[in-house]
Amino acid sequence: MLKLTDFILPAVVFAITAFGAIRGVKVFDVFIEGAKKGLKTAVGILPALIALVVAVDMLRSSGALIFLCDILKPLAKITGIPKEILPLTILSPISGSGAVTMYESLLKDYGADSVIGRTASILMGSTETTFYAITIYYGSVGIKNTRHTLPCALSANIISYILSAQFVNLGL
Repeated sequence: MLKLTDFILPAVVFAITAFGAIRGVKVFDVFIEGAKKGLKTAVGILPALIALVVAVDMLRSSGALIFLCDILKPLAKITGIPKEILPLTILSPISGSGAVTMYESLLKDYGADSVIGRTASILMGSTETTFYAITIYYGSVGIKNTRHTLPCALSANIISYILSAQFVNLGL
């Protein structure tokens, strides 16, 4: 049985096409031109994306993730971040898919209503895949000097890690 939601996307595409045609725009030609620019952008950022994927895989496979978690355990204890969430805090600025996989694993192992599950949930909702975002957005327009973007974004993530644990510990 068809639902209204089945028609939303086709209706939007039709409305945009009709609006362009009414205004005298060669809709198909403009679409092709945009697709060419999009393809050039995708090819331009592909090397950076490949490097990011390889780095995440190396981090996991080499044992460096466990090593970093061991180093950060004393700091996590001071800030109230559960040690089980440390891999998520390391992966979340680097890889969205890696962070989601880790998040799902935490929910499966500890439950969504546990302190770990709630802290991980708040953390996932309040942090950004910083390195991925910088790679995509700056890489797509050829910016090499990110200036203050990286330190500010990582600072915001760190504050989110600490506050996510504090909010759960306070019962908020």
